[in-house]
Amino acid sequence: MTQHETTQHEVTQHETTQHAFFFDESRCIDCRACSFACRDWHDIKPGPVKFLRRFTWEEGAFPEVTMHTLFAPCYHCEKPACLKVCPNGAIWKEGRFGTVLVDEEKCQGCRNCWDACPYGAPQFASDVANGDSSVAKMSKCTMCSDRLKQGHMPTCVNACPSRALDFGPIEEMKSRYGDLQALRGMPDPAITKPAITFKPLAPKRQVVPYDAERARQLFGQRGDKLTPLYTDNAAVTDIEPGTVGKDRLDLKSPDSERALAATRSDEW
Repeated sequence: MTQHETTQHEVTQHETTQHAFFFDESRCIDCRACSFACRDWHDIKPGPVKFLRRFTWEEGAFPEVTMHTLFAPCYHCEKPACLKVCPNGAIWKEGRFGTVLVDEEKCQGCRNCWDACPYGAPQFASDVANGDSSVAKMSKCTMCSDRLKQGHMPTCVNACPSRALDFGPIEEMKSRYGDLQALRGMPDPAITKPAITFKPLAPKRQVVPYDAERARQLFGQRGDKLTPLYTDNAAVTDIEPGTVGKDRLDLKSPDSERALAATRSDEW
């Protein structure tokens, strides 16, 4: 039997339960252990294909800067937009864990799936659509379905040293952590019903009180013999778009160069 036929047979043996990830942004220390583990388990070579993407971006201005992180595998949506638009029937939803999978033998590299996915989860090793079949096939996070069948957690969850990740039946994740399914800047979860719940970054609090405006004034000074870096604090608070390299979440980069820049290309 093919992989698809085997899974369809298993559906009759197991009750269908949508499984989901949980991500706690406050606990993430941006160590990249999840990315290392994913690449190692799936033998993914360095390059634009990343089953698990990690996004980092900052908001605010000195000294009140906030760094955000996002764990972004495929979210294995309950209503996957990619599945609906594939003209070759290459994408399907496995019945035991709710995993969204791709049959690379059927995939023709048309990229309709990438266009439809609000999260940019489908991955391609080449920017050329409908090109060489060896590089144009779509691949993506599999939820480590091979590990799930053996009773193990996805490798990214096991690898997280700060326990920012968890995994299990979606209703269990919601009852344990809440039902927030999008962080700020992410698409409306009603579109595809992603199988993930989030805990957002905790608000910053001043452990040691300080005057932010005074700190900016002091930062601009360089002593009596050198001209100040700036005399108006607006120079560091009114930041023009593009000044900061990563000032927003960029889930859907149009090409591999932008994708590598958005998700950090230094996993190895």
